[in-house]
Amino acid sequence: MSEFSSQIEEHMEVVGADGGHVGTVDHLDGDRIKLTRKDDPDGTRQHHHFLPLSLVAAVAEGRVRLNLPAEVARNRAVAAGHD
Repeated sequence: MSEFSSQIEEHMEVVGADGGHVGTVDHLDGDRIKLTRKDDPDGTRQHHHFLPLSLVAAVAEGRVRLNLPAEVARNRAVAAGHD
């Protein structure tokens, strides 16, 4: 588990290192952040996507900040059932 797992809460915004929006936390699923469907990268709002907790650089001010830019993080998000 990541040192940040106890600090991450539902509905926190997930942002890239550049401050760009990546998604919104649905909940933690083991060592992954499950993003809400509204942030589905394919735009259909039908799928949850996951990001590994290892990408988290900080949790502060109600946001989860990742250690890579938002666009890269969105491209790395894994669809439920496809990891």
